[in-house]
Amino acid sequence: MGQTLSQQILSHKAGRAVIPGDLIVVEPDVVMSHDSLSPSIIKIMREQLDVERVHNPEQLVMVFDHVAPASTVGTANAQAEARQFAARQGIRLFDVGRGVCHQVLVEEKIARPGLLVMGSDSHSTSYGSVGAFGSGMGSTDIALIWATGRTWLRVPETLRVQVNGSFRPGVAAKDLALKIGQQLTIAGATYMTVEYHGLDWLPLPDRQTLASMAVEVGAKAGIVPPFGAAMQGYDVPDWLHVDPDAQYVSTLTIDLAELEPQVALPHAVDQVADLSNVAGTPVNQVFIGTCTNGRYEDLAEAARYLRGKHVAPGIRLVVTPASSRELARAASDGTLTALVEAGAILTSPGCGPCMGRHQGALGDNEVCLSTANRNFRGRMGAPTSKIYLASPAVAAATALRGVISDPRELE
Repeated sequence: MGQTLSQQILSHKAGRAVIPGDLIVVEPDVVMSHDSLSPSIIKIMREQLDVERVHNPEQLVMVFDHVAPASTVGTANAQAEARQFAARQGIRLFDVGRGVCHQVLVEEKIARPGLLVMGSDSHSTSYGSVGAFGSGMGSTDIALIWATGRTWLRVPETLRVQVNGSFRPGVAAKDLALKIGQQLTIAGATYMTVEYHGLDWLPLPDRQTLASMAVEVGAKAGIVPPFGAAMQGYDVPDWLHVDPDAQYVSTLTIDLAELEPQVALPHAVDQVADLSNVAGTPVNQVFIGTCTNGRYEDLAEAARYLRGKHVAPGIRLVVTPASSRELARAASDGTLTALVEAGAILTSPGCGPCMGRHQGALGDNEVCLSTANRNFRGRMGAPTSKIYLASPAVAAATALRGVISDPRELE
């Protein structure tokens, strides 16, 4: 019987052929934790598991990105504790300012094709952008890996997304991700792996956008086959390949020639409509950033529309680069200058206002058009605020006009 990509990776880790439904105990290659949950993981390992030393420090990576720099004394103290713990235990730490954990692990090639990468963040599915099996876990599960080096998994079934054609002007990977969310719904791939096929031509940043949003349809992992020009510089294991005999639960086919710009409506990621159905909706804030759309290519796309212009009166345009490398690249060619001169507010690399804890929280009844991945009630601040999700191009057009707008009208 053929094997899907996730079956191949988990079979390699288990040391035997596995099928969906099998329960396996494996040693993850990489275990990531961030500043928001590392303190609780430390506490669980010490107080509930009665363990003082991590099993394998080389397996672990910490990234400070969620509230970075710290916004309160309590947050600063918690980060200081985690920072000291990492130093004592010999754990790799990427401190404040390096960027979003998922972006950093890809840039540093810590996440690589064929690896099993677990993280204390639900968007750890992002690592599937480079052909890894990436998945999120809660603090207790991560603490157990810290203490033992191992975890258990149920081998997931796989749902295939077959993509045909190429993007039309004004349409991007974010629109594809949102359309997939609409078609599958928020629970349509629960505890499955989503494999994205027909995309060997897709650049790495767009693969990251897709994989990061796999969890928004309930997926355990989301994997783009690690082939094509985007994977130059990566060593793909000989045993990892697209098996023509692999079995899929179902296949969703999407024709990019028919795809319009998409917008997710408050307060659900799968409540998606063509942009034309919500055009003209007033907003207070526009946010460009996160592990989904905070890379150089996203900033450059926004700058293409904003250069030489200015955001609409009363609009706050918050721009948060996904990493220090993406920030430096945008600074080197005038992209940042164009954004700042257009009225953008530049924040430090990291998660920014994505989860509403700092750098742009929303007030009562405020409306935000965001390039992030979630728009649940209260996600970015007040429970009465509203979040629409869209691409960087739609975000730029919206910032210019002050209402949700189609970027194709500005070409």
